[in-house]
Amino acid sequence: MPSIDIFPVLLLFLLGGSVVVASTHVIKNSVCRVGGIFAAFPAVYLAAVIGLSMDYKGSDLLLVSEQLSKGALMVADICSALAASYMILRYEWKQGLFYAILLWTVIAPIIDFLWLGF
Repeated sequence: MPSIDIFPVLLLFLLGGSVVVASTHVIKNSVCRVGGIFAAFPAVYLAAVIGLSMDYKGSDLLLVSEQLSKGALMVADICSALAASYMILRYEWKQGLFYAILLWTVIAPIIDFLWLGF
């Protein structure tokens, strides 16, 4: 059975969650109501790279980080975030979030298939 290291998961939760909380506070005082969902992307990416640095070193870390940056799932995440921004405003947050997650589960394998050519 594969083991899961808890530190990268906690790191993703803490960095991503704290950025979402901070962007929520900023957006409440801002005129623009759309776009806060994109604030978590850099923090989650940073947490992913830090988590990778625990498993890989040197040129292997550079190769894996480059693959992470070019990843098809990042494209699917951006598409899903754009859809979530629209759907949450249109359908309220519960139904909009459900539709955005549903869209991600459909679009991620398609983009992955097209990106990698399998």
